[in-house]
Amino acid sequence: MAKNNTMKPLSLFMRSSAQTLRLGSPPLSLSLGASYHYRHSLHISTAIPGVIQPTKRFTAAYCASHPFRHNSIRTFSPLGHTQANTSSTINECLSSHLAEPIVHDFFDKTTGSWQYVVADPAKSAAVIIDPVLDYDPAIGKISTKSADVLFNLVVDKGYKIDMILETHAHADHMTAASYLQQRLSQECGQKPAICIGCRIKQVQEMFGARYNIPAKDYEGVFDKLWEDDETFQIGNLTAQVLHLPGHTPDHVGYKIGNNVFVGDSVFNIDLGSARADFPGGSAEAIFNSGRKLFLLPEDTKIWIGHDYPPEGRDKPVPFMTVKQQKEKNKHLKDGTAKYEFIEMRRTRDETLASPRLLHASLQMNIRAGRLPRPTASGERMLQIPVEAEVSW
Repeated sequence: MAKNNTMKPLSLFMRSSAQTLRLGSPPLSLSLGASYHYRHSLHISTAIPGVIQPTKRFTAAYCASHPFRHNSIRTFSPLGHTQANTSSTINECLSSHLAEPIVHDFFDKTTGSWQYVVADPAKSAAVIIDPVLDYDPAIGKISTKSADVLFNLVVDKGYKIDMILETHAHADHMTAASYLQQRLSQECGQKPAICIGCRIKQVQEMFGARYNIPAKDYEGVFDKLWEDDETFQIGNLTAQVLHLPGHTPDHVGYKIGNNVFVGDSVFNIDLGSARADFPGGSAEAIFNSGRKLFLLPEDTKIWIGHDYPPEGRDKPVPFMTVKQQKEKNKHLKDGTAKYEFIEMRRTRDETLASPRLLHASLQMNIRAGRLPRPTASGERMLQIPVEAEVSW
């Protein structure tokens, strides 16, 4: 009788464990091993006749909490031949069944800001969230070192940036959105849309008047203004816009798969929440935004916009789960009454100094990061308010 050389179903497993996820038709068995921040490579091999391999059915929560590194996947057949077209099949299968992105996080120590590149592993489509320009207020110099790190990753990974997503008009750092849009257009042939929540218009008008910025300098600088709960695609991934007011009235978050990028609303559990004393801010709205986030499934990751590690924590942390936030957030954990939070936030905000880059950031950010127009003398100017203890 002829020997049966029929290809066995593929199994994806880590060297340390052979856990598989049965996805049904087509008969493909996959597993997703732990690879936090992509430190571990995943390998695909077929089941070899005569070798018994233990299997474990993954839960959706487990898969969501263990991202994989798309560029580290390799495939082999039982006879040692590379399996043709397997990677695209696997990527499509993972994307359709797990719908989870690759998240690259970058921390800017100077401003305490988290920046993200979020990609669909199947299509290599990606977005950039809250990119930072470097600014030295002592000499008025803008540089692009932080933004260039993001650009280099995009080029290295071969990502196509569909959009640059802003959570709000930041008051503590300048956005690199326009710089990255221009560089991607010039060097990569892709011009991503710069996107923000629709309430940015009232913020632009407010600070445009305060800093005497002509409306023509900020009107139309954002390519897309999101409506509440609007959805959009990042490759095969579906993302949703969440209105999260409180820190600013225009503030939004972006839910992508089992992740939500929340900017300055909820912070890590040992910091609690963002301040609410900026024009248009509201402690009550921050409380309500926190409760809105805490209604998401408990394994959802909340990726924050800032981190300032307190004493006892030696490094910044980009995310915590809804469950961790509900149980331990020092300002917003379950059982916190709204009136208690509002009073705490009011009292605390009265003690906080203005952000170091407040005035420069707002003037740049209502322009989506575009440089001010040159004056008649050829210089680009930002206005800095002056306060005097006495008048004379």
